[in-house]
Amino acid sequence: MIEIIQLSKKYKGAAHFAVKDLNLHIATNDIYGVLGPNGAGKTTLISMLSSLLKPTSGSFTIDGLDFKKNKRELQQRIGIVPQEYALYPTLTAYENLEYFGSMYGLKRSTLKEGILNNLERLGLTPFSDKRISTFSGGMKRRVNLIAGILHQPKVLFLDEPTVGVDVQSKSAIMDHLLELNSQGTTIIYTSHHLNEAEHFCTKIAIVDNGEIIIKGEPKNLIANHLEAHNLEDVFIAVTGKALRDHA
Repeated sequence: MIEIIQLSKKYKGAAHFAVKDLNLHIATNDIYGVLGPNGAGKTTLISMLSSLLKPTSGSFTIDGLDFKKNKRELQQRIGIVPQEYALYPTLTAYENLEYFGSMYGLKRSTLKEGILNNLERLGLTPFSDKRISTFSGGMKRRVNLIAGILHQPKVLFLDEPTVGVDVQSKSAIMDHLLELNSQGTTIIYTSHHLNEAEHFCTKIAIVDNGEIIIKGEPKNLIANHLEAHNLEDVFIAVTGKALRDHA
């Protein structure tokens, strides 16, 4: 589904590459976790794959579409759920979803059905006509997710999809994502919740200093590190304990 070849990004004025000569193959129906410390290059990588940022060099394809030759068609096949809420606080949940759905060019009847079905599945039907500004963090996260999947993308990019939510909202979000994946959506996921990633992802790549340090199935990565009991132990072993503060 995604083929990344020697992909690099160096920001203007930067001393080092944010992403350097990165190669990665993501198969159809993978739930692929891209993990790493702060400043490791995760957001830069996702931004390039979602056509929000132009690479310095290298190439990638999504569903066989080249990012240079087929940019518009490629964008129509992906969905993005950012860490920050991409919602208008003064509009209702339904109005937000109607607006974002219309940007995908969905027919009114198809859009309405998609909005109502997703609101129902994520327990938001009673609040569809309430303003987003009145919602809890977990409710906003669920609406944020729906906004990124209304057009039924083949590839879904998730950036910290459960950060700051209650246990019930987290469970609802993860169940819905697993359902989408079972229906054919390939998921690329970034998070600092390593326990969540260990159980959610089918494969994982740990990135540091813009390069892939290690990749594979979570259970195999743990098994291959003799003193590791979980993915967090593996993460610390390959990235170290040094703080990664940056501004």
